[in-house]
Amino acid sequence: KMSDTSTIKNISSGIKFIDPEEIIREMDIRAGMAIADLGCGTGYFSFPLAQKVGKEGTVYAIDILEPKLEVVKSQARLLGLDNIVVRRANLEMPESSKLEKESVDWAILVNMLFQNNKEGRKRIINEAKRILKKGGQILAVEWSNPNGNIGPDKNIRIPKEELVRMAHEHGLGVAKEINIGDFHYGLILAKYK
Repeated sequence: KMSDTSTIKNISSGIKFIDPEEIIREMDIRAGMAIADLGCGTGYFSFPLAQKVGKEGTVYAIDILEPKLEVVKSQARLLGLDNIVVRRANLEMPESSKLEKESVDWAILVNMLFQNNKEGRKRIINEAKRILKKGGQILAVEWSNPNGNIGPDKNIRIPKEELVRMAHEHGLGVAKEINIGDFHYGLILAKYK
């Protein structure tokens, strides 16, 4: 997952990258919630989310790459976070997360949709929507700045307008836009029905 190598909190030049803790403060996350970190990589968001939901909550760290999941498992043990459940899944396959329908309060999609083709993106959004409770929300973060030198090729980035359109096609509304940094945009999408 690209975010693992390119989302340093702040570097000396003053360029602002993704800061999970800052983003989580913008989200309505409470103790006891269930959260699915889809495409979790090495747990960049999983760990602060697990701390936020506390022992009563659960974070499902889901990725296709077993080596990334091994890092999450060992780091969770070191941090004493036994509320992280690690699962391997190809999220382009229907119901591959193996989570129950309407079982999570939040789904996290950070820097992962652009890595899939259009059909794959649709399937991933479908899975996120399927597992969300009514009133649940999705944090979607993608690369912006199509002319920038940092990040993936501009041809595979997803413009904000396209992500909004995809959300509407899946019956999701845009609840809020959040400031992510100099290279990304963030949308909180809501499942209203």
